[in-house]
Amino acid sequence: MHTPHPPADRTPLRLPAAWEALALGLLGVGLFALSLPMTRLAVGSSQRPQLAPEFVALGRAAVAGVLAALWLLVQRAAWPRPREWALLGALAGGVVFGFPLLTSIALRQVDAVHASLILALLPLFTAAVGALLAGQRPSLGFWVCASVGAALVMAYALLHGRGGASLHLHLADGLLVGAMLSAAVGYALGGHLSQSRPAGQVISWALVLSLPLTLPAAWWLRPDEAVHASAWGGFAYVAVVSMWLGFLAWYRALALGGTVRISQLQLLQPFLSMLAAAALLHEALDAITLLFAMGVIGVVFLARRMPVHAARPAMSKRSSA
Repeated sequence: MHTPHPPADRTPLRLPAAWEALALGLLGVGLFALSLPMTRLAVGSSQRPQLAPEFVALGRAAVAGVLAALWLLVQRAAWPRPREWALLGALAGGVVFGFPLLTSIALRQVDAVHASLILALLPLFTAAVGALLAGQRPSLGFWVCASVGAALVMAYALLHGRGGASLHLHLADGLLVGAMLSAAVGYALGGHLSQSRPAGQVISWALVLSLPLTLPAAWWLRPDEAVHASAWGGFAYVAVVSMWLGFLAWYRALALGGTVRISQLQLLQPFLSMLAAAALLHEALDAITLLFAMGVIGVVFLARRMPVHAARPAMSKRSSA
């Protein structure tokens, strides 16, 4: 009697690996959700400034880089291969320099709730960059959803940015969009590199690669005056957790579950960030913000259901001609 074989590629992940990817992805999202409120706590506001945004951005990378260097020594990690250095440099440009610096400067002008909504499109951009790295082509429906989501974010920024400080808010919104693009590139590259190297080594080597810049810059920018203890608490969180420990879980999840799939978990991050900002910083969470947040998250969820096509090999037609 013939026993039919199960269809190929129906279960790309073994169940244990799938659950591990889900658990690590949720852990990473939970840790990253506190990044914006803690950064706001560290830098303060334009009325009550605390640590300089540049120091927070580069200092967190320097602290995490020292921890990463020690961890790599303990692990006796192999040096990256020559072709990996360029990717690690691009990754560092996104998540070691770009995202921390841009968000730190922006959060001096806008609250963490506002920033959380602007960054709500991050999973969409992460999925798009990840698909391109994997040689895939997102469908037209995906890009339509991306455009609608961008329009919602722009409308929210305009409505929420009314008032005397509108010029600063517009500048901050632009910085947050740049931060989102930087993080999307860094996340996608991290997931790509984590397929051939342990996830912890990926972010650690990127941090170590950045140390010749981050360490002297952080020392040069160190504060001369005393700041509130809560600001140092926020700095400690983003340096140790947001800049390093969170990536250990997140990149491992991306490697196990795939960038396009696991990045969908980031749909939870804006809401978690908003709740954390309301609880820790006593920021207002109004109905308009919640309404726009649900709209943006709904569009992102719909976009994640759109098909992604495999790219056609460029040389296939030529070779068969």
